[in-house]
Amino acid sequence: MASAADSSPDDFQPLTGAKLIMAAIAIAAANFLVVLDTTIANVSIPHISGSLGVSSSEGTWVITSYAVAEAITVPLTGWLSGRFGAQRVFVVCYLAFGALSLLCGLSVSLGMLIGMRILLGLFGGLIMPLSQLLLLRIFPREKATLATIIWAMTTLIAPVAGPILGGVICDSWSWHWIFLINVPLAIAGGLLTMFFLKGRRDPVEKVRIDKVGLGLLIVWVASLQIVLDEGRNHDWFASPMVFWMAVTAAIGFVAFLIWELTEENPIIDLRVFRHRGFAVAASTYAAGFAAFSAVIVILPLWLQQNMGYTATWAGMATGIMGILAVVSSPLVGKATEKFDPRLVISIGILGLSAVNLWRTTFTPDVTFLQMAWPTLLTGPFMVMFFVPITGLAISTVEPHEQATASGISNFMRTMAGAFATSIVQTIWSDATRSNQSEIVGAMTNGSDAIDTFVATGQSAEGAAASLARLVESQSVMLATLDVFWIVAACFGFAAALIWLAPRPKGPIDTSAGH
Repeated sequence: MASAADSSPDDFQPLTGAKLIMAAIAIAAANFLVVLDTTIANVSIPHISGSLGVSSSEGTWVITSYAVAEAITVPLTGWLSGRFGAQRVFVVCYLAFGALSLLCGLSVSLGMLIGMRILLGLFGGLIMPLSQLLLLRIFPREKATLATIIWAMTTLIAPVAGPILGGVICDSWSWHWIFLINVPLAIAGGLLTMFFLKGRRDPVEKVRIDKVGLGLLIVWVASLQIVLDEGRNHDWFASPMVFWMAVTAAIGFVAFLIWELTEENPIIDLRVFRHRGFAVAASTYAAGFAAFSAVIVILPLWLQQNMGYTATWAGMATGIMGILAVVSSPLVGKATEKFDPRLVISIGILGLSAVNLWRTTFTPDVTFLQMAWPTLLTGPFMVMFFVPITGLAISTVEPHEQATASGISNFMRTMAGAFATSIVQTIWSDATRSNQSEIVGAMTNGSDAIDTFVATGQSAEGAAASLARLVESQSVMLATLDVFWIVAACFGFAAALIWLAPRPKGPIDTSAGH
């Protein structure tokens, strides 16, 4: 797996002056666009679903298909950049990202949109590690830290800006523009990158790819994602399609493990899991990111579908966490250098757990301000978790394994987020139905409630409909609180899990592999 660790900045002639600034902006913008697209669709799902005539659960394929495609592409980065050159692959992916964003915006059916999002994720997944690698190539060695900071800031700001930008665009224009805005930026950025990097060293070599491992990876990941996304719509294993997809996923996963552990040049070198520190840190990263993803998917859906929020305000309610996240980033970096990174990570995850416990006190009458406070305070805890975790993971492996460790940890994070997006919606819908049944079963004075509505001037049919809406609203509210409880518990588990990792012998590199 490729990462910035694959090449030292010393191996390439750095740029200077205005050329360095313009090239850095163009390259960093690519990473910003790719990461932005992981969250910009979150608040847009109700708009997309309504426009294309599908359910919200089907609409979330727009999110999960992109994430899964990104994760699958990560193992190909090293082979493609070695075979064709990192710069060439980056520019091609950059321009393709713009072209595919155009096709996403022009989609007229869910099938077309999901197909384009898969292709978008395949090209976008290559852009993320290559953008960091190219930034390190163009900056002088003494400014390598600045290069990683620029890259890390785009990675941190983009997912926060996504919900806000997506909400404003959907309310002001249409959902199509959340993809169309990428087109001029990606095309211009790709052409500028090609211009500024023209004539620079871009080494290639004959490298072998683990085709069998890649094939098995695609089979089990895609099959499992289909099971998670479609299971709730087809009564799970009562559906032959879901059953056989689950069987395919299980067999594919076992075959993948066996092959990768015995292959001389595996596409994912699972042998790095022999390092306890890496195994624990990567698992903590995946568990914590899964819980985090569950919240940022459910929160906008709940606010728009059940609390009457517009996409803009739902985006604001989600994106406000970025304010303190950006402010606290330098402080967290310094704290990680002075204190045990396991302590910093654990406090961050426990803080995220506490925020979700706070959310379990929400009622149907919760105001925007009451909801904004826990979201705002999410920022510093989010940074305490995300900033040091990958650095801790790769600090426990051999130097020649660091690129692989970085790639695997990010692969696990991306897959965990995609799986959590599907699973949390199943939990949410099942809890809603269960709560609704309990409320209806416990309702002994339903006729009195209907009489009360009739007394206000409603017809008997209107009164019954009003009562049904009230019951549904309460059921969704209770289901949302159930999700917050589960998410809080997952964060608590992750906070405890990180302590199984050994304490690093020295300071960790917090810019590594994010």
